[in-house]
Amino acid sequence: MPRTRSLGWAELKIGLISIFAIVMTLVLIFLLSGEGGFSWQQYGLKTTFDNIAGLKPGAPVRVAGVEVGSVDAAEFRGNRVEVAMKVNEDYSHLITTESVASLGSVSLLGEAAVDITAAGGGSPIPEWGYVKSGPAVGSLSDVATQATEGIEELTAVLADIRAGRGTIGQLVTNDSLYRELNNLVAAAEEVARNVSSGRGTIGRLANNPAAAQALEATMQNLQDVTARIRAGEGSIGKFLTDDALSRNLTSMATNVDAITGRLSKGQGTAGALLNERELYDRMNSMMSRVDQVTAALQKGEGTAGQLLHDKQLYENMNATMAELRKLIAAISADPKRYLNVKVSIF
Repeated sequence: MPRTRSLGWAELKIGLISIFAIVMTLVLIFLLSGEGGFSWQQYGLKTTFDNIAGLKPGAPVRVAGVEVGSVDAAEFRGNRVEVAMKVNEDYSHLITTESVASLGSVSLLGEAAVDITAAGGGSPIPEWGYVKSGPAVGSLSDVATQATEGIEELTAVLADIRAGRGTIGQLVTNDSLYRELNNLVAAAEEVARNVSSGRGTIGRLANNPAAAQALEATMQNLQDVTARIRAGEGSIGKFLTDDALSRNLTSMATNVDAITGRLSKGQGTAGALLNERELYDRMNSMMSRVDQVTAALQKGEGTAGQLLHDKQLYENMNATMAELRKLIAAISADPKRYLNVKVSIF
């Protein structure tokens, strides 16, 4: 009997030690497997995806790259897939209504994971609340989609080129355009040869040091002129830099404005001529009469007209004036001869 009790106690101790070792091993494995914590330290969250890309229960859940839990289950909700997750409560303050859940990968082999962005603002999400989902930035699926779109656009461009659309398409399919381009290249080569051989203005400039020096001297003179203008020398320089000239121009412009304003108001003779119809009609009538007199003179009408056109009348009047001048001279020389006045008294 004592031997039997001794064997039973020894077996019990071995069993207890084995159970303790198994429990400690499970705890260590659990602690080393992630940051999810124990079940009483976790709370549930949900999110939905159009395609979970092979995401399985037990896949890690990460916040800003730090593993904080694991996927619990995945099942359809209509045409979308609902993913249930268990997350450590210590990171609940980082998962808010502003966080976004997306599909990531653990390794290059394509093992899927759930990545949640950490958000400092927003409201905390209650247990089994939903985290809004979005596309993963730089994910393989996103890259593949963009690559597919790029290949489709490249295919469309190649089809347009084969159909002769656009400049490149015309260049590939249109022989005349190719010949014209070939002629253009040949002409450009000819121009380059002429320049290299010193022909033309550009050729001389490129090969003749004297021409280059003359151009450089011209540019230097131009710089000197602009410097003098900036310094206020000469008429142009004073016009640009002299404040007095600017004030004079401003004053002149003001005076012109005042004169035009007076003309517009009908002040003065010019203003009255511009604005009063009666004065304009009188001026117009006077000019008409002047035109009539001028026309009569040109036709030889009247004494003045005859004087302008009749040479004999002009000569007669000229002879008369000559005789009159002689008579006046004779009277001046001997007034008693011509001014003999007799006075008789009766």
